[in-house]
Amino acid sequence: MAQPLMPHATASWLVDNTALSFEQIADFCGLHILEVQAIADDTAATKLTGRDPIRAHEVTQEEVDRAQADPDYRMQMTKGPDQVRRTKGPRYTPVSKRQDKPDGIAWIIRNHPEISDGQISQLIGTTRTTIAAIRDRSHWNIANITPKDPVTLGLTSQRELDAAVSKAAKAAGIEQQQTDTRLDGDRQALIASLRAERDQAARDAENGYDEGATARPAFEDPFRR
Repeated sequence: MAQPLMPHATASWLVDNTALSFEQIADFCGLHILEVQAIADDTAATKLTGRDPIRAHEVTQEEVDRAQADPDYRMQMTKGPDQVRRTKGPRYTPVSKRQDKPDGIAWIIRNHPEISDGQISQLIGTTRTTIAAIRDRSHWNIANITPKDPVTLGLTSQRELDAAVSKAAKAAGIEQQQTDTRLDGDRQALIASLRAERDQAARDAENGYDEGATARPAFEDPFRR
């Protein structure tokens, strides 16, 4: 059963301002009847400031009137207390990683200029002012900022980054490539090197000898002395 947000303060107000029985107040506030008795006798450890549940929209005056007229009636709350929910805004970043934010921001600005400041703010958990300062190089610590992948730094996930890149590319009308081409040059060099080694090995096989070996018969009898 739902209970008032401040049950003891609510019980104190009901004791002082209504003719409800201790049982009714205890049941409504989720307290033991002895707690209500202590509040009524001013023997509670701390003097409470009453909280009006009617003004808090937790119960109606009609419900209180009905309960006062019938000692066996138990009041029903109009609604439970509002739950605290996290509002939308920059994500929380552990203190140990906050110093890495400028590096992650600089990396996104350099590698994905199509991503808006608002998207960067949501990804990294920072302010537009900081992003703008890094973008125009007026940040107070710009000399020490080194672009680093925010995924590697643990500031965001690869999935979130990919989603932001895709959304920004679509909004900008950019045809997004399906493969990461940042290492294409290294890949091509590696492939060329492997092909050269393979061709050289084929030529050596055709010549019938190993360049690094000393000249000797093709077959040597291990029992020959």
